[in-house]
Amino acid sequence: MANIPKNTRVGKNTVIEEGVKIGENVIIGHNTVILKGTQIGNNVEIGSNCVLGIQPGSNKRMRKISQNYSQLIIKNNTKIGNIVSIYLGTLISENVFIGDHASIRENVSVEEGTVIGRAAIVELNSKIGKNCTIQTLAYVTGDTTLEDNVFIGPCVSMSNDKYMGAQNYRLKGPYIKERAKIGNNSSLLPGIIVGENTIVGAGSVVTKDLGSNQVVAGVPAKKLKNT
Repeated sequence: MANIPKNTRVGKNTVIEEGVKIGENVIIGHNTVILKGTQIGNNVEIGSNCVLGIQPGSNKRMRKISQNYSQLIIKNNTKIGNIVSIYLGTLISENVFIGDHASIRENVSVEEGTVIGRAAIVELNSKIGKNCTIQTLAYVTGDTTLEDNVFIGPCVSMSNDKYMGAQNYRLKGPYIKERAKIGNNSSLLPGIIVGENTIVGAGSVVTKDLGSNQVVAGVPAKKLKNT
């Protein structure tokens, strides 16, 4: 049985497995499942119908899981919406906000103050910096890095497989540097770099590396001016 502090509020039909660690003043909604290995800090709010601490799996057509992950860490003052799934092997830092229906895979780090919007997806082996914004329905592919203060608009899509499964390729998502902004419905191809302070206009397709302090737009994205 998990050790649940007296000042924790737990909703109806919630399951908390043995070994879960829960801090002070935590709120957990109805029908939520918190699995073994999850560690929750102080003043964390978790909505209803969430599943936290999922052990990742795969089949022979998917990439192999390199290890059995044992911990999901959610730090102080983080707020998690309803119907959210978060996997083991991930670190959610302080003051993070995760919207309804979001999904965060294994071996992900989300740093302090970041906002992950409704139904956004962050795939495995990704690093999300401090004070980033990932808006509604954005897709952050596996093996991606966002440095601090990056803005990802609604419905942005990223990819990490250059050959779409047709041949062996070391999966590599985009690398987006500090304060870059990606407009809604843009697409970023595998392994591209977006430089510091660069703005990608809505609906763009980024096929090549972008330098710093640029405004780009189009299909494919081309430089329009300096920021």
